[in-house]
Amino acid sequence: MGGSEPERTPDGRYVVVRGRRWRAADPMLPDDVRAELQQHLGTARAEVGAGKRTGDEDRVAAARERVGAAKHGLGERGTPWWELAEAARRARWEDALRTLRR
Repeated sequence: MGGSEPERTPDGRYVVVRGRRWRAADPMLPDDVRAELQQHLGTARAEVGAGKRTGDEDRVAAARERVGAAKHGLGERGTPWWELAEAARRARWEDALRTLRR
């Protein structure tokens, strides 16, 4: 990818990376919210790796929960963002941030 935006499907709902389709983040996310959720996601993914390297399954499980929370907040998991009302989309990212900020 080299810093460029990934290819999107014509409807904008998915990104295509190496021929594989992935649900795109909710385009309604404010930039600061998206950045914070992506930061939490990156940190949690790193924590999954660290837990695997040390063989700490509890650490891996906790980190995977955080990955899931961040991806839900981004709209990449759960009910597709395009099927939710604006208020439900906002509530989803706000709930994710509350969880991740603990």
